[in-house]
Amino acid sequence: MNVSIMGYKDQIDLSKLPRHIAIIMDGNGRWAKDKGKLRVFGHHSGVVSVRDIVEASVELGIEYLTLYTFSAENWNRPKLEIMAIMELLVSTIDKEINTFMKNNVRLNAIGDLEMLPEKCRVELTNAIKKTSVNTGLVLTLALSYSSRREILRAVRSIAEQVKAGELRSEDINEEIFENNLFTKDMPNPELLIRTSGEYRISNYLLWQIAYAELYFTSKLWPDFRREDLFEAILDYQKRERRFGMTSEQLN
Repeated sequence: MNVSIMGYKDQIDLSKLPRHIAIIMDGNGRWAKDKGKLRVFGHHSGVVSVRDIVEASVELGIEYLTLYTFSAENWNRPKLEIMAIMELLVSTIDKEINTFMKNNVRLNAIGDLEMLPEKCRVELTNAIKKTSVNTGLVLTLALSYSSRREILRAVRSIAEQVKAGELRSEDINEEIFENNLFTKDMPNPELLIRTSGEYRISNYLLWQIAYAELYFTSKLWPDFRREDLFEAILDYQKRERRFGMTSEQLN
């Protein structure tokens, strides 16, 4: 087949997929504003993109997908928008639970979850429990999440372990530190995607993306679809991941 007419998916090497993809889903508000709609309309439309990207990840065989759903800083947004987002979160989880079960998706969440409204916490907890039997894609929602807070939390936890005599300070290493992060049970992301044309990390998985490949696209999140994901993965596969070594060493 002529490569020029092949779709992005057809060009992907399935033996070299990133195990873990993290996405900063940016641009819902601007998408809605461009259409003369309220910001919440953008968030509703963004859910369609989430569904498509999750299904595409399952289709490819991606093991972990982590979505920056609501940052700790987002609590500073207008109250009506926050309420709308939380209600959308509850309704989306409720509607998608059967799809998760059908596609063998295990739901997970990281962040200061105690800050979520009780209804959200209950719905989220129930969905996580119900999908815990699934063995396919691990879909993690970063909610009320701040990477700086996560790192400080890990430091305090380690300090308490040292204080209690459970750990010697000289034994603290990267592995021990990572075991005190929210993401302790998953590999670090190999590919980080951010939509909307912004070139920022925005306090997202700062420790975990130390060696991730960064991919930025001008598309706003509600317009981001599986073909865009395939394009990002193909771009990732064309890069040389050296981890401090030279090309000659890798060869």
